[in-house]
Amino acid sequence: MGLEQVGHNFATARIEDLVKWARRNSCWPASFGLACCAIEMMGTGAAHYDLARYGMEIFRGSPRQADLMIVAGRVSQKMAPVLRQVYDQMVEPKWVISMGVCASSGGMFNNYAIVQGVDQIVPVDIYVPGCPPGPETLMHGILTLHEQIRSGEILKRRTANPGRGAGIQVAQSDGAPVPAPAVRATSA
Repeated sequence: MGLEQVGHNFATARIEDLVKWARRNSCWPASFGLACCAIEMMGTGAAHYDLARYGMEIFRGSPRQADLMIVAGRVSQKMAPVLRQVYDQMVEPKWVISMGVCASSGGMFNNYAIVQGVDQIVPVDIYVPGCPPGPETLMHGILTLHEQIRSGEILKRRTANPGRGAGIQVAQSDGAPVPAPAVRATSA
């Protein structure tokens, strides 16, 4: 008997809220720092910004112990299969944050060697803009992800569009408007 066969009532709603709270407050990131954005990601985990207050004090070295992947920096064509393998080895449910313009769209590297958006390899849930985005912007993206986990919106969006992430954009910390990314056509 699967959980989908259990009726929605007071007890199951409270258990669901408890599970969402636990998931939100214990995201363990698998860092995938590839370029200059990785320095900002490391700064976010340092004492001044202190990700430990969100239950994220440990960047996991093993994907089997992580449920959040922060892709920080440009992804080369050679690194793409490795990124996908790390993503596939992560535990469910899993989330992806694309940090920086290079990870989100290839940035200034419009050539054959750089993947033009990590969303071509893994489903992205949160896009954090900037070149490189500061620790405040990454923390805002993490808090946006926490809110989506709490409200359950990510699971609704994934079931409506299987194989893709939620695709939420985060505003830059300086308040500058962020242009919407171009929707890429994917072949099935």
